[in-house]
Amino acid sequence: MKILVTGANGYLGQGIVKGILDNGHEVIAADFATNYIDERAERKACNLFEIENPYQYFGKPDVLLHLAWRDGFVHNSDAHIEDLPKHYAFIKTMMELGIKQVAAMGSMHEIGFYEGSIDENTPCHPMSLYGIGKDALRNATQLLAKQNNVIFQWLRGYYIVGNSKFGSSIFSKISAAEAEGKKEFPFTSGQNQYDFIDYDDFCTQAAAVVGQHQINGIINIGSGVPEKLTDRVERFITENGYSIKLKYGSFPDRPYDSKAIWGNGEKIQSILEAGNYKS
Repeated sequence: MKILVTGANGYLGQGIVKGILDNGHEVIAADFATNYIDERAERKACNLFEIENPYQYFGKPDVLLHLAWRDGFVHNSDAHIEDLPKHYAFIKTMMELGIKQVAAMGSMHEIGFYEGSIDENTPCHPMSLYGIGKDALRNATQLLAKQNNVIFQWLRGYYIVGNSKFGSSIFSKISAAEAEGKKEFPFTSGQNQYDFIDYDDFCTQAAAVVGQHQINGIINIGSGVPEKLTDRVERFITENGYSIKLKYGSFPDRPYDSKAIWGNGEKIQSILEAGNYKS
């Protein structure tokens, strides 16, 4: 299939584009800049929101994977609300002009404070502007897909573990601090349990979802297993041979972070086991 990936030059986009290409699909990769995108992709440096006929401009793709999003790690940035109409208008235009399958990147922060396993029926009560923005786009995209008879896939992402300088997660920040020669890293109590997934596995799962259309709707992109934050971070430091130490209790736990939360992995495991996402 021909798959358009927006936000392709970002931290997630780089790995997911590679995964889609490795699965044998054609990729049109769009972002403001394209310098980190796999050279096998057709790269388009552009502003998505200023293209009059994006479906035509991007060569009438079969699938849209919408990763583009500003300030993803700044959970209460006004951008999550200010940009929402632009994301909605872009997806709506793509559907009305002929796209047949739309996938978009979501977040477990849509859920808000919740304890236990999350599936597609878990109620959403987001507690940050990031969660509110993603939840609103999910509802709007699902409604548009139904109105336009378009396949709808929502990739609900969990906590990504990776040592890339491109990310803004705690793992990327620890890697940056280590590279700067810092001896300590300020940390919370670390007792909360989350669904952690390695960067490469995350990209593999996302690429698999958009390469098929038998399993749709909300699909969790994660490990499906809860693990204490302190255990995963300490293990990350060991895995990478870092010498930096965690300074526990420097920051309070965020009030909207759940004590134990993870994704139900049944749908993604079914996709991976079927193996029909490769062309």
